[in-house]
Amino acid sequence: MLFNSYIFILVFLPIVACVYFLASTHLHRQLAISWLVIASLFFYAWWNPVFLPIIIVSVLFNFFLGASIRTTKAKNPRYALLLMLFGVAANLMALGYYKYFNFFIDNLNFVFNLKISVTPIALPLAISFFTFQQITYLIDAYNRGTKDYNFIHYTLFVTFFPQLIAGPIVHHADMMSQFDSDDAYHPRERNIQLGLSIFAIGLFKKIMLADNIAPFSTPIFHAADTGISLSMLESWMGAAAFGLQVYFDFSAYTDMAIGSSRLFGIKLPINFYSPYKSLNTGDLWRRWHMTLTRLLTAYVYTPISIASARAAIAAGAGEQALFWRSAAYPIMVTLIIAGVWHGAAWNFVIFGALQGGMMIVNNLWRQFRKSSLHQNLKETTLVGRILARGLTSVCFIFSLVYFKASTTSGALYLSELMLGLDGLSVSTKFVSPILFLQYAVPLFLIIYLMPNTQQLFESYEPSLEPKRNEHRWGLERINWAPNWQWAAICSTMFAVSLLNMNRVSEFIYFQF
Repeated sequence: MLFNSYIFILVFLPIVACVYFLASTHLHRQLAISWLVIASLFFYAWWNPVFLPIIIVSVLFNFFLGASIRTTKAKNPRYALLLMLFGVAANLMALGYYKYFNFFIDNLNFVFNLKISVTPIALPLAISFFTFQQITYLIDAYNRGTKDYNFIHYTLFVTFFPQLIAGPIVHHADMMSQFDSDDAYHPRERNIQLGLSIFAIGLFKKIMLADNIAPFSTPIFHAADTGISLSMLESWMGAAAFGLQVYFDFSAYTDMAIGSSRLFGIKLPINFYSPYKSLNTGDLWRRWHMTLTRLLTAYVYTPISIASARAAIAAGAGEQALFWRSAAYPIMVTLIIAGVWHGAAWNFVIFGALQGGMMIVNNLWRQFRKSSLHQNLKETTLVGRILARGLTSVCFIFSLVYFKASTTSGALYLSELMLGLDGLSVSTKFVSPILFLQYAVPLFLIIYLMPNTQQLFESYEPSLEPKRNEHRWGLERINWAPNWQWAAICSTMFAVSLLNMNRVSEFIYFQF
């Protein structure tokens, strides 16, 4: 079931919210929680009922394993550690089978000239998200312990429909502690105002912005994948269009997840925070899919970096060797994993490697900039910030061709065109440059000049995140308020979106 569908907006969400609050205020809170679990499982099964047993088995396995880790930790820490490692490995093996097994066999056949037959394996919806979320639960159960909620509570933690399909990835304590509060069981006026307003903005981003720029990228990438010749101008227009599409598409999903969750009095973590305003690649990944970045940083980058640094110091490595072993190597491994997390294809490996390389180059630049000769090249100046944001966005959009293209050859072809290796042709067959600019320029102005959703609702703490306290200027200072003016704006955005919701349009991150 899609957030941007009539069935969700006009039927599912109102019925679920009404029954939930009726049950919590007039019957029993446990009954309300049970209803929310049933509704969330129905939401998941709507897509394909075949996948429902998979998520139920995953929930059962991790719940009982987590309980065993929690009760065993005090008596036998070593056994609890083994249980945790077993649980993490089992989850990764399940994810690996569904998402990467055929990719592995295909490459094995290619490298060793084998002929191992493979059968298509249907990828369960949201398996990457609910697997990673439960891995964090097992690690938290071992490291810090988790409050002993019952099975229904744990099932809600995994399946809560606003964040089930594409995140954000939530820690058990962050979500379930909120269900101890009265706000989660009574329809608060402010929660409804915030939830509906944020949801309306997200719906507008998806229907009116992301979906309307998509037609400028689709024919160009299809042409590249099928071997049709293109020009340099077309390649950049296609990449820029997809860069805008995925930006507003993921931003829209995040808003709609936060908004629908807030209707129930539950705050989700920030997962998207103006990444194209980033000053470098590292900053961009701290703003794009933020919960995934934090998880990979905590459980991949940091352990590798610490171990590599200790080994380098023990070996008497110099400053440069220490950098490559304790920073560059962990960065590259982490970003390649981030790339492969998005899909089982060499395109995503290359995408991650490009991001890792950009982040390493940025770290080297920051070291170089420390010299007195280049003290004037600072990102703190207005010109420096504009240049840094522009360069970071251009580099990221360049790498997105490997994110979007269906074939590696198509992505490589577009990369060559964008770099001018096949000439500087500006002829166009698929996209009108004038029409493209009419759509793209306003979107870039929205990105760079307008406040993001978190800034817009900053005074009302829309999500589980402390204020970032970034300097805001010009239109970025606009703030939402619970008044008739903002009610009219959000209602208009909602109505316009509903009237233009004439086709099924999946969120890009649904495929992960």
